Amino acid sequence: MQSYASAKLLSVRNLRVEFPTRRGTLVALDNVSFDITEGEILGVVGESGAGKSLTGNAVIGLIAEPGRIAGGEIRLSGKRIDTYSDDEMRRIRGREIGAIFQDPMTSLDPLLSISDQLVETLTTHLDLTKNQARQRAQELLKEVGIQAVEERIDSYPHEFSGGMRQRVVIALALAANPKLIIADEPTTALDVSIQAQIVALLKRLCREHNTSVMLITHDMGVVAQTADRVAVMYAGKLVEIGPVEAVIRDARHPYTHGLMGAIPQLGKKTRRLTQIEGAMPRLSAIPDGCSFHPRCPKVMQRCSEQVPPFFGDRDHEVACWLFGEDSAP
Repeated sequence: MQSYASAKLLSVRNLRVEFPTRRGTLVALDNVSFDITEGEILGVVGESGAGKSLTGNAVIGLIAEPGRIAGGEIRLSGKRIDTYSDDEMRRIRGREIGAIFQDPMTSLDPLLSISDQLVETLTTHLDLTKNQARQRAQELLKEVGIQAVEERIDSYPHEFSGGMRQRVVIALALAANPKLIIADEPTTALDVSIQAQIVALLKRLCREHNTSVMLITHDMGVVAQTADRVAVMYAGKLVEIGPVEAVIRDARHPYTHGLMGAIPQLGKKTRRLTQIEGAMPRLSAIPDGCSFHPRCPKVMQRCSEQVPPFFGDRDHEVACWLFGEDSAP
């Protein structure tokens, strides 16, 4: 698979993540490769269990034991980080890679005030005094849309609504001006109206800070509004990657077609949304060949025998035998 652009901030190549068990080794990510360029938002989509969050956790060095990176490499600004020790990764997290998770309460310490948490993050990663850090914390909270910052900064997480807590988490993620943010389902736990606000806020802030984002979500609508490119994952593999508009307008992989068909469209009468038959396979039962073939409406004999490589141009690639050299797209 070729890179999308030359100015790569994050480069993931042939990533393989395994989980040893008493019944054998389970392969959770298999041969995953992609790039994220400076200032780019890459959406990563797929059903639950596709490997989206695990890919983000691998990048940030948070794979839970006994899971391990068993192959491939991860480079940030050209430096290989998948071989870093836990201490080395702790220094990178926050300073070079920020994180926004689905439930803001998992990212915020309920026993510490918002001020304490922001000041601690700022003084840990930047050369600031506590007074300077507090002033910067107020600026960050204003930037993410928290009102009456002078009064609210010493409040505790439980005193904020879910949407306001997520804004605080975004402020924490941006505090040390990281190059990359891993945003894992950042809007799922929020009301629809608040989701739109958070998506717009995240997009604006990343543009202003020139921060790259790996946006992990199951919601193609969020990706359509936010991302520059989209990577589609299925059963631990990448199956399609390309510019958002191209993938939405011309989805190539049958799985991507299914995801797109499941989105209701305003102004378009549809009697029934598309349903992808079957379910994501368990890690212990990944089928041979293309792992989607048992659910694919366009399956061929070759699909069950050989894993498809990537076909297409360097901008829009798909791992599907329908686009093989001897097949017409």
